[in-house]
Amino acid sequence: MLNNIGLPGLLLIAVVVLVLFGRGKISSLMGEVGKGITSFKRGVSEGKAEIEAAAADDAVDVTPEKDKTKS
Repeated sequence: MLNNIGLPGLLLIAVVVLVLFGRGKISSLMGEVGKGITSFKRGVSEGKAEIEAAAADDAVDVTPEKDKTKS
């Protein structure tokens, strides 16, 4: 259904949205969307860092120790 909108259709939709909501309202809405995206990215990176820190804490050193009695 939405596969064949094309450029003229997108321009028409943009003009209708601009007329209905006005430039100021759209500008503030896009600012809020940008803040939301930034917050989401920050949360994802903090979650990833937290998971990596937990994995590093759970890691066990499995290297064998040198036998000091043979020297």
